[in-house]
Amino acid sequence: MDAVAPLRRGLPHPLIAPAPQLGPILGRALRRLALARLRARWSGGRLDVLAPTGERTSLGGDGPPEATVQIADDRAFLRLLLRGEMGAGEAFVAGEWSADDLVAALRVVLRGTDARGIESPLTRLAQLPSLVRHRRAANTVDGSQRNIHAHYDLGNAFYQLFLDPETLAYSAACFPRPGLTLADGQRAKFDRLCELLALTPRDHLLEIGCGWGGMAIHAARTRGCRVTAITVSREQRELAAARVAAAGLADRVDIQYRDYRELDGSFDKLVSIEMLEAVGHEFLPQYFAIAARLLAPGGRFALQSITMPDARYEPYRRRVDWMQTYVFPGSLIPSLGAIERAARPARFEVGHREDIGPDYATTLRMWRERFLAALPAVAALGYDEPFVRTWLMYLAFSEAAFSERTLADHQLLLTLPR
Repeated sequence: MDAVAPLRRGLPHPLIAPAPQLGPILGRALRRLALARLRARWSGGRLDVLAPTGERTSLGGDGPPEATVQIADDRAFLRLLLRGEMGAGEAFVAGEWSADDLVAALRVVLRGTDARGIESPLTRLAQLPSLVRHRRAANTVDGSQRNIHAHYDLGNAFYQLFLDPETLAYSAACFPRPGLTLADGQRAKFDRLCELLALTPRDHLLEIGCGWGGMAIHAARTRGCRVTAITVSREQRELAAARVAAAGLADRVDIQYRDYRELDGSFDKLVSIEMLEAVGHEFLPQYFAIAARLLAPGGRFALQSITMPDARYEPYRRRVDWMQTYVFPGSLIPSLGAIERAARPARFEVGHREDIGPDYATTLRMWRERFLAALPAVAALGYDEPFVRTWLMYLAFSEAAFSERTLADHQLLLTLPR
C-alpha cells in the first residue's frame, strides 16, 4: 500500500494516528522539555508558541514575532521529542498545531534551527521504521513505477485544480520580470531550457520525465523539433497524449509510458525537468551513463533539478524525512556535487548553471493559493482533512525552504565531447 493511499481513502495513516492522551502534568512537562530543547539550539528570529493553556513562550529575538504557532494539543510536543521533524509534520497533519502564517512560521524554524530541527539519537531510533520503508522504496524499474504512482497518480483532476491549465507544468517556473502569470512563468522556463539546448527543427529531443507534456508541446510548437517524451505514470501519459493531439502535434510528439532504463536509440538533445529527484543516490551514475549513451556526440543535455547544499547532502541521504515518508516515497534531492560526481564517469561536462530557487518560492506560493481556493473541489474529489493538511504542509514547507535558500533549483547544461 502506498504512503498516500490511506489518506486518500479517509483512513488514518499509522504514523499520524492519535497519540495517547496526556494528563495536564505530563503535558506541561513535555511542553517545557521540547521548548527548552528548541531554545538551546535556536539561532534565528522570533517565533511565539501559544500553548493550549494560553501561555505564550517566545523563541529567538526581542522584536515582534515573525509568526505565532498555536498548539491545540500537547501531544504535538510528544511527537516532536520522539520523532523530531517527522513528528512535527505528523502533529500538523493530526491537527495538533497550526500557525497564523504557516510559511512564515516554517521560515523562522528553518532559520532558527539552521534547517536541522531538533534531531537526536532518540528521534533517529524512532524513525527507523520509516527509514526501512524508504530503503525498500528504492527506485528500481518496478520501484519507480510504485513511487510515481503514489504521488502522480492521485488523479489528473486533482492536479488540474492548482497547476496552471495552459502548461500543467509541475516544476519551478521562471519569473524574469514582475507581473507574469503562473503560465507565463512556466513558458519562460521552457524557453530558457530550449535556449540552453539551442533547439532547431532538425533536432530530435528526448524528454526524460515529461509530466503532462508541457515542455514537449512547447518545444515542438515553438522550435519545430521532434520530441520523444517518457513517463512512468499511466495517468500522466494518457492526459499528455490527449493534450498533444489537441495541440495538433501528434506527428511531432510521441508520449511513451516507459522507464528511462528501457530506452534505446540516439537523440540530438536531452531535457529532464525535476525528475532527477526520483532517481535515488545509488542510481545516479546509471542515469547519467544511460543519458550519455542516448545522446549523440556533441549533443546537449538540459537538466533542471532541486538541489541540496553539499554540506548537508551526506547526512540527509542516510536518513529519511517527512516529505519522503508522506509525499514523495523513494525520493532523494541530490546536491550539485553529487550530480557532478555521478555525471563525470559518463564524460559529461557541466557548463551553464543557474539557481532559480527564488522563482520556485514564487511558483509554490501560486500553487498554494490556487490549492486553498480549490479546497471545496478537493473535498468533492474525495480527499479528506488529513490529506489536505499533508498537502498544505508540503507546499508551505517547500515554499519556506526555497525562500530561505535551504534548497536550490538548478538549471544545468551538460555536454558530451565530440
